[in-house]
Amino acid sequence: MNGLLSALSRYRVAIILGATLVIAAFTVPGFVSLTTASLGLDRGASIGIVAIGLTVLLIAGQIDLSVGAVFALSGIVAISLQAELGIWPAAALGVLTGVAAGVFNGILTVGLKINALVATLASMLIFRSLAHWVTGSQPVSGTDITFAVTLSQVYAEFFTARSALFLAGIVLLDFWLRRTVSGRNLFAVGSNPIAAEASGIPSGRTLFLSFVFAGALAGLAGVFESLTTNTGSPVFGAEITVVIIAAVVVGGTRLEGGRGSALGTLGGVLTIAALTTAMEFQSVPAYVQQIVNGLILILLVVLDRTVRARPRPAMPILKSL
Repeated sequence: MNGLLSALSRYRVAIILGATLVIAAFTVPGFVSLTTASLGLDRGASIGIVAIGLTVLLIAGQIDLSVGAVFALSGIVAISLQAELGIWPAAALGVLTGVAAGVFNGILTVGLKINALVATLASMLIFRSLAHWVTGSQPVSGTDITFAVTLSQVYAEFFTARSALFLAGIVLLDFWLRRTVSGRNLFAVGSNPIAAEASGIPSGRTLFLSFVFAGALAGLAGVFESLTTNTGSPVFGAEITVVIIAAVVVGGTRLEGGRGSALGTLGGVLTIAALTTAMEFQSVPAYVQQIVNGLILILLVVLDRTVRARPRPAMPILKSL
């Protein structure tokens, strides 16, 4: 039984993704097509870009519940300032809004030593309220709808600018985590920050930069979403935090820190994207989709803890001759 649970935990990304694709292929008409795959990847890229930042943060043993609110606020900044600054300068300020949010969260958690769960819950409320205040709780429109159409263009019959950016980010993250000293240090900090500090690794700086990175990626994703739809809205990203955490955990990143991978996150994002696309093809209500994502997250956490808590075999006792 323990061996089965261990195998399920180790290969859960492939198992869940494969099962989702097989079931959807037989139950959802038109699911198996290049167009559907391209659409699913593009939509998955929205959560995938944020998931890259959250992967780094979770490996470091921290969490950020404010990414959905940062997603919305950054997009609003990018759209609202287009008339005064132009599309690209406004987009850059939108991304910088995400960076600023990450700096704020880093100060709360690393500087003031507030628990990350509490700190980012509070900042989530602040950022979401700012989004409603700036817009008067109404969507705002951009200045150039043709730019949104251009940004949504499909290249090589499969990739959009957003999906290409997501895949490039996964490649870079994989290289950084596996091939650089700072990437390996991140795992050490997530496993045991005190021991990492004693070994000469600057744990505080690593954690702070992880929050900044997560905020920047949430801002970038929010800007892309708003530019693609030519709209900034205070309700954007209201339900993506749980979906993103589920995607990262499906990929094998541990909520307690110290374990995770870029390729695992890629598999987790593709799994959630395929599952969401299949449910939407079947007109499954959004609230049911959220229930499914929540159950997946709970089951994976339980599976992970069950495997780690299983008793280890006793060492054989050497008999005296």
